[in-house]
Parts: sequence; structure tokens; C-alpha cells
Amino acid sequence: MAKYEVLARRIREQITANIWQSDDKLPSLREQAAASGMSLMTVMHAYQILESQGWIISRPQSGYYVAPKAGFLTSPVGHQKLELAEQIDINSFIFDVLQASRSPSIMPFGSSYPDPGLFPRQQLTHSLKTVARTMGSLSATDNLPPGNEDLRKTIAQRYALQGMQISPDEIVITAGALESLNLSLQATTEPGDWVIIENPCFYGALQALERLKLKALAIASHPQWGIDLNALEEALKTYPVKACWMMTNIQNPLGVTSSNEKKQQVVALLQRYNVHLVEDDVYSELYSGSDKPLPAKAFDEKGMAMLCSSFSKSLVAGFRIGWVAAGHMASKIQRLQLMSTLSTSAPMQLALANYLATKSYDSHLRKLRRTLAQRKDIALQSLHTHLPKQVKIHYAQGGYFLWIELPAHLNATDLYYRALEHKISIAPGKMFSASTQYNNYFRFNTSYEWTDKSEQGVITLAGIIRELL
Repeated sequence: MAKYEVLARRIREQITANIWQSDDKLPSLREQAAASGMSLMTVMHAYQILESQGWIISRPQSGYYVAPKAGFLTSPVGHQKLELAEQIDINSFIFDVLQASRSPSIMPFGSSYPDPGLFPRQQLTHSLKTVARTMGSLSATDNLPPGNEDLRKTIAQRYALQGMQISPDEIVITAGALESLNLSLQATTEPGDWVIIENPCFYGALQALERLKLKALAIASHPQWGIDLNALEEALKTYPVKACWMMTNIQNPLGVTSSNEKKQQVVALLQRYNVHLVEDDVYSELYSGSDKPLPAKAFDEKGMAMLCSSFSKSLVAGFRIGWVAAGHMASKIQRLQLMSTLSTSAPMQLALANYLATKSYDSHLRKLRRTLAQRKDIALQSLHTHLPKQVKIHYAQGGYFLWIELPAHLNATDLYYRALEHKISIAPGKMFSASTQYNNYFRFNTSYEWTDKSEQGVITLAGIIRELL
């Protein structure tokens, strides 16, 4: 993170811990600079960020104060730390929610994808046309598992820039990250096995467990600090766990990025109990700050972590190209892929390899991250302005999701159906847990350009919540 982001995060955590409470006066810019050892400009930037996000307010000739509604933005979560689910039955509900959100007339606050207008469509189309003209008759065979060699080399080189030694030979190209995650889970489990997931978690994990007839150990994850390590260790001690599916960077739906220390602790715990890590890392390119966060696999010295990602959230969704850096499981995953999808689309692999060779990707990513951060701040301010004070917003840097908590007696699924009548979609908490304890939450997508229609959508959503209250 940049220094101002570190300071802003520190102050947010202090407000959350009630060290600074509503209407408390914060240290002046000079006092904060002296205490933190940072420059006056760095402190000013941090305060401006906090003000734009609704955490603090400035009063002329007086200084900065904790906003009266700062408690509205986040609060510790006191949910059950470990939950067991011997049978998952969530796919039908998820299918219905996703189908209902497909219409172009629906406001996509519930979408899992970023605004497609942010992707470099012209350049990608040009790459696709180029490879279509040059693709030979052997291309289909050349792109069978493990996938296109140039594409795998490029992915390996990008990991190398982070100091990770991942050979192209251990990378398998898949039809999106979800296939890589499913294949990784299938390679390490048998029906009836226990698998650790986060709670709440990406709904694709629940669908995979349901399809593969696996049992879930759901470990509570906090919107600021990530997975509960004590509950994780207790689960590993108590149950014959075979795999752990986790997002350590910009977790969906919470948005939290775990610290490197926590990632090391997670890997050490899993290795102690001989449990494979299936790491979902699809949002890591959408980080905030100057450095891309490392995945937990970077701390894996025994080759037990399978790192899964894709270009769907950072470059193009429709190509459906993902991969898994599978280590010693690469060969098994290739065999499983041959029995299911056979291979990933050859033209799409070739087009991505062609585009990545132009060196335009990093320039695109820098612009994408800036735009997403700006839109997230605008959406946060709108929600902060219009939602009832009983509603809490859990904010984390990076990505494009906000995790919103309704009062405990409300059900976000009811809100979802009511909002849909007004052509507004949200992603209700029921999608992200095998239990009912997140039924009063919903995920909110901030990636789309903020317009008067977006603002009116939030006002309508706020009105429905007031009616439910």
C-alpha cells in the first residue's frame, strides 16, 4: 500500500475499535504527521480519503472529526465461528438470482462482473481477428491440456515479477477460474469428504461442493481481518479435512485482503494437517496501492497450494479463460479436464496470448484500478448519504464490492425481490452461505459508471429498506 493508504486504514481500524468515536476530534495534520513519521501531504491525503469515504468530516477553522455516522460504515461481526453443512442445497436459488439479473434493463448492483465497458474491446477484437486469419489446422491440438504454451509462459512470467517461481509446465489453462477451482477440488477429494470454506464465501464454492457431494466446514471470515485462524485450526484438529477453498486477496463477497502474515499462518496450518489449499485469486489484479498482493501460494514450500485465477474480472469476461498453477497436481488436473470439457477454446487462448504480447495489459490494468477506486468511492458516498442509519457498510480497499449489513431482523432476500420489482438487482447474503446467519446482508457492485439513474436506484433501495424497517 501507499503510505497514505496505510495511515487511512490504521485510522479506520481505530474508529472501528472505538478508540476514536463519533464527534471526537482527530489529531491535527501536524500532530498526526509527527506521531506517524509521515509527511504533512501524506497525512492530508489520508484524511481526504477518509472524508470522501464518510469516515471523518472537516470543520472550518477547527479540524477533522469522526463523522456522526462513522459507526454506520463497519462493525465487528459476532457470528458463529465454525458451522457444519453435510449437504449443500443452494444451486437452484443461485440460478434463479443470476437468471433474473440478466436483463439489460436491470440495474446491476448485484452483478458479479465489473462493468464490461471498462475492458479493451477493440484491442481484444483485433487480436481475435489476427489469430483467426493465422490459426492453422494444428491449433486445436496444440491448445489441448495443459493449454497454449505462449499463454502459460506469459502467466508464469507475471508470477515471476512477484518473486514466485511457477513453471509454465505446472499451469493448466481452463474454461474460466470456476473450472480451475472445480478441477482442483475434484483432484483432491472424494464424495463425502470434508472441505473448509470461508463464511461467507463465493457462491461458486457452494455450487462445487453441492455438485461433488462434499461436506462443508464453514469458517467465519471478518470483513477487515479475514478468516478466523483459531476456528480454522480447531476444524483441522477435529475433522478429516481434505481441502480448503479460500480467497486471500479481495475476498468475494467481503472484499478483505489478508495480511502476508495471515497468509503464512494459513499455509503453515494446512501443511501441518496435510490439507491442500485451493486458492481463488481472480480479483488480485484489482488491488489498491502500489504493489500487487501476494497469494498464499507464495508461502507454500511443499507444493500443496493450487492457485486459480482468470482474465474474466480484469480483462474480458466472455472469453472464459482461466488457469490453475497446480504444482504436482497438474497432470491429474489435465486428465480430469480431458474427461469433462476436453480443452479450453483454442481461438480464445490464441487471442489472449496475442493481446498479452502487445504489452498493453499493464497499462489497461492501471487505468482499470484507478477507475474502479473512483467509482467505489462515489458509490460509497451515495450509500452513506441515502441508506438508513441502521444499515452498516463494510468497506475494504480494492475490487468493486461493498458488503452491506441490514438490521438483524431484516432479510436481504426480501429486499432482493422487492428491489427486482423496481428493476434493481442486489446479491442477497443467502447466496454466500450454507447457513442463515448472513441472510441480513447483501453484496453491492460499485464498478459501473455512476449516473443519475444509479443515484435514483440507491434512493429507491433506501426507500424499500425503510419500508421493511
